[in-house]
Amino acid sequence: MASEAEKYNKRGLQTGYVSVIVGISLVLFMLGLVIGAYFGLDNLQNSSKENVEIDLFFNPSLNEADIKLIEQELKQWEEIKAVWFVSPERALEVFQDDEQQLNEIKAIFDGESPFPSSVTFNPKSAYVSIEGLAEIKSKLLSEYPNQIDDVNYDENRVNDVNLGFLRWIYIFIAIGLLLAVIAFAMINNTIRLALYSKRFTIKTMQLVGAKPGFIRKPFLWSAIWQGLLSAIIGMALLMGVFYGLNKYIEDITLTYDLKTFGLLLGSLVGIGIFISLLSTWFALNKYLRKRVDDLY
Repeated sequence: MASEAEKYNKRGLQTGYVSVIVGISLVLFMLGLVIGAYFGLDNLQNSSKENVEIDLFFNPSLNEADIKLIEQELKQWEEIKAVWFVSPERALEVFQDDEQQLNEIKAIFDGESPFPSSVTFNPKSAYVSIEGLAEIKSKLLSEYPNQIDDVNYDENRVNDVNLGFLRWIYIFIAIGLLLAVIAFAMINNTIRLALYSKRFTIKTMQLVGAKPGFIRKPFLWSAIWQGLLSAIIGMALLMGVFYGLNKYIEDITLTYDLKTFGLLLGSLVGIGIFISLLSTWFALNKYLRKRVDDLY
């Protein structure tokens, strides 16, 4: 009889642990979708920022060799991601999609390009703001006061790139915080139910003289492993969703580099372990404070 009761309790504990892991995994999966969307949006914003082009126009007295020398010097600047020389012929190619306009320009200038040689560059995403580009412009005019005539870029596009994505980032942060609160409530309830079946074991250890730290230790280690395993399962579910979206929905392309993947996994592991530990701590303290009569 005692053996059957022991088996029943053991089966109940195993079921409780599985329920905790499944519950935490599903909650982390939902949080991971929001965090993954945030990282994806951040990558898209950085990519859009680094596609902003800045054109440098030079003093007419400068020849192509001098301009190309400046191009090579700009490649060493930490603010610049990519820089290239734009010849008059290459500048004219901008109009190649509009054949009529292209022919009209060539007719007016006897087949020659009216555009001067220039240099175009993409700044790094950290500098793509009105203030950041103003600093780059000031630095360029200070370094090459007699060579550069004008620094040209579209301020409206710079504003759109920053403000447009910023609204979405605020929305994702708000959703993430809301899900975090819901996640804590759900995981806390699941862990409390799992520990409920061990309340007599906890109280017995306390009555025979075990200190609270000694009683908590195995449960807290179990919480760490539960959070870690749940994060791995949640991440696996996320990867499955991302793979399915990329494979079966042509209009959606999700790409994450190794750094972003590591941040996403690290976020899920950190959240899973933190919430699991916190919930276990509070649930244990509840049973440690209760009297024996209150456990029934």
